[in-house]
Amino acid sequence: MKDVSTLDRRSDWSQWSVTVAGIGIAGYSCADALMQLGARVTVIDSGDSDRQRERASILQALDATVLLGHVGALPPGTELLVVSPGLPPSHPWIHAAMASGVPVWGELELAWRLRDPDSAAAWLCVTGTNGKTTTTLMLESMLRAAGYRTCSAGNIGHSLVDVVMHDQMDVIAVEVGAPQLPFVESMSPVASVCLNIADDHIDHFGSLEAYVAAKARIYERTQEAVVYNVQDEVTLRMVEEADVIEGCRAIGFTLGTPAPSMVGVVDDLMVDRAFIEDRAVSAQELASVHDVKPFAPHNVANALAAASLARAFGVPARAVQEGLVAFEPAAHRIALVGTVENVTYVDDSKATNTHAAQTSLAAYDSVVWIAGGMAKGQEFDDLVASCVTRLRGVVLLGVDRAVIAEAIARHAPDVPVIDVGSPETGAMVDVVREASRLARPGDTVLLAPGCASWDMFTDYTDRGRQFSAAARDLPGFTPPDGDRS
Repeated sequence: MKDVSTLDRRSDWSQWSVTVAGIGIAGYSCADALMQLGARVTVIDSGDSDRQRERASILQALDATVLLGHVGALPPGTELLVVSPGLPPSHPWIHAAMASGVPVWGELELAWRLRDPDSAAAWLCVTGTNGKTTTTLMLESMLRAAGYRTCSAGNIGHSLVDVVMHDQMDVIAVEVGAPQLPFVESMSPVASVCLNIADDHIDHFGSLEAYVAAKARIYERTQEAVVYNVQDEVTLRMVEEADVIEGCRAIGFTLGTPAPSMVGVVDDLMVDRAFIEDRAVSAQELASVHDVKPFAPHNVANALAAASLARAFGVPARAVQEGLVAFEPAAHRIALVGTVENVTYVDDSKATNTHAAQTSLAAYDSVVWIAGGMAKGQEFDDLVASCVTRLRGVVLLGVDRAVIAEAIARHAPDVPVIDVGSPETGAMVDVVREASRLARPGDTVLLAPGCASWDMFTDYTDRGRQFSAAARDLPGFTPPDGDRS
């Protein structure tokens, strides 16, 4: 078997037969880059949709072999398998490759190998069950405020392979999902963070332990700073067990007063006690917590994590604040839709698991909670028990709404529950109408479903849009800041 240990952008790829598994965004970009470098590329995918055929026709025109609807063995002669993040580690193609000694790389590994040796950008990596996109975009904004050529890429929607092949960057804010991490061998970021850990992707990895082990790989070979959540002991254990570059420091972020080598909050100010000369006795002010948009405790935590990565790269304190002020939140993440008769409507459709929903609920004192969808095997008892005192009422929708209803019956029996049983997408209008009837002045009607959206909606974006549209149609609706344009 050929040696892949030294393969990089300058290698003679014409000597390699590479199979790319998956023809989604990541797989397509990987195949395209490998063909640009001269590799013999075969792309396999078990699907055969119109979008997949469109991508296949482009790759075939570039002389790739594409096998759609492929459920058989790996193509003969495969010398390297590059896998898309959608394939679980237990997939037969991956098992077959490993059994026959064929190296397996993920998208991150290929992107790291294909960086231009003469002008390779630094990587600052962000993972975690919740908050990845917000933190990554905050980090990008801070880096931009400091004057760096930068972008966000990876799990965030921009192909990391495309960025390293075509864009000249000083530093990249890399969002990393757990499915991207199992097949990473040489990636060495300047700094990395795991924001938090909660049950998710269990169906992909087979167990929580395997999921946590995948997340922990974000810290391997980190050069300057491994950043952990002081409130999440699992992330601290990950850091303690990580095999990092000598001299790399452990940096904690906390919503409380930071100890030395931490960033945290003092009197509504975000402060740094990690990247200053005298960490024992002083702190550097970074920003006000009210510079964080949208303001919520978990978003302040995201901002502290982003600031830690930025500071590890040498970003000055002023650029941290300027980046937060300039930051534009991604859609459907505790997004203020507007108000009706002093009731606030908030779209957090991206809260697709219980941990995210619990975090969202904790940001408001009195809530009419809109929840439900595909529960993905989650239990809701801990979530409901933690927010009983905040619940004015609950409106349920989606295929697994009964799971949430049962948890409410056990832990919050006095909280009124309205079950909107319609499976139709248009049911969101009824959901919002029922929530408005439960709400009282000063309440927040919060869409934080704690579930996936695919039973009724195209995706969480579609779900959030329909919630926002239904809220705007309510009599007396006022947009944020009173802007009716």
